[in-house]
Amino acid sequence: MVQARSELAALPPWLRRPIGKASELSTVQRIIRQRNIHTICEEGRCPNRGECYGQGTATFLLMGPTCTRSCGFCQVDKGHAPMPLDPTEPQKVAEAVQLLNLRYVVLTAVARDDLPDGGAGVFVATMKAIRAVNPHTEIEVLTPDFWSGLGYEAAQGDRIAQVVAAQPACYNHNLETVARLQGPVRRGAKYDRSLAVLATVKQINPAIPTKSGLMLGLGETEPEIEQTLQDLRAVGCDRLTLGQYLRPSLAHLPVVKYWTPAEFDHWGERARSLGFTHVRSGPLVRSSYHAGEP
Repeated sequence: MVQARSELAALPPWLRRPIGKASELSTVQRIIRQRNIHTICEEGRCPNRGECYGQGTATFLLMGPTCTRSCGFCQVDKGHAPMPLDPTEPQKVAEAVQLLNLRYVVLTAVARDDLPDGGAGVFVATMKAIRAVNPHTEIEVLTPDFWSGLGYEAAQGDRIAQVVAAQPACYNHNLETVARLQGPVRRGAKYDRSLAVLATVKQINPAIPTKSGLMLGLGETEPEIEQTLQDLRAVGCDRLTLGQYLRPSLAHLPVVKYWTPAEFDHWGERARSLGFTHVRSGPLVRSSYHAGEP
């Protein structure tokens, strides 16, 4: 506990922010909890949730709060026996979207390597349910890599194709970190496999914008960041988020470096110069931060 307090006290001033008004937090939380659905805002302890809740927005976490993988950076619960799927979840999410009057929604999910389709069908069903009640709401998806623990390599493209066919406004899949650090940071995922997800989306439908995100502060070097940005552009990735990794607990990977706001500005400008059309780069930026803004 002493070490945890010490790490919190060591946070640079630019990483400290108010949590937001209690009334704004409770409104969204009440709607979510009444329907027994989940958001990555809460499960991942996002530092921007106060700001986003104040604007009446949230990123929905599909297929339960338990992930079949055990990434070294993530706050979401891990387990080999996740909850059974809730067949009413798509409708519950759609109701929440309607009550919150959302114009732009982000759907993400835990990795469900236990499911035959990796959960692709749940993304599609939820998009359909949202559009049935709010046809003008734009929907961004932030998917896992759909690589089953059963080794169904050939099926990965089919799962991605299912989601692409549902016409999301943007298809997001995060690299999270540079190639060298994939092993300790993203257990169960691979750098080339994730690049292939983004490349596959573009092959199926070049008109759908693709997006990816990186956390800085895990020990990456500047040449490695540069190479990662170039690798993303090589597979046609259009949009990018860059944010600071914050250690959720002492059981997670430590922070190696706190990058300054000026350094984030530099990498944001570099990304734009490489051709990314939509860039969010800052210490508190996360994958869905201001996702619906131009």
